[in-house]
Amino acid sequence: MAITGILQIHISSPDVPAAVVFYRDILGLDLLFEVPEQSMAFFDLGGTRLYIGKPESPDFESAPLLYFSVSDIEAEHERLLGQGVEFLSEPHKVHETDTYQLWLSDFKTPDGHVNVLAEEKPI
Repeated sequence: MAITGILQIHISSPDVPAAVVFYRDILGLDLLFEVPEQSMAFFDLGGTRLYIGKPESPDFESAPLLYFSVSDIEAEHERLLGQGVEFLSEPHKVHETDTYQLWLSDFKTPDGHVNVLAEEKPI
């Protein structure tokens, strides 16, 4: 038996309806379904589910640092700035290999979590 991947990632949110607006309408993630009576929403991240929910207890609070892959970091940065997203950094190169440069740009969610736009630019 072996781990074969990540099925689901949980992010805690005290206001799931507001988080749905952010992840669906601003970031543009595909909403799979909501369970309003349990304060849960699920999005598709290329086959991995992103679960936004109000934790049942402090033991299940989470704030993972997600790196969202984009094909044009400068354009996505500008689009999200226009939507009022708070960025902590401009797009910038952090690493280079023989085949690509890794560019990142950090931003905050309405719940105060930090996430990152990431692009691997071919050389």
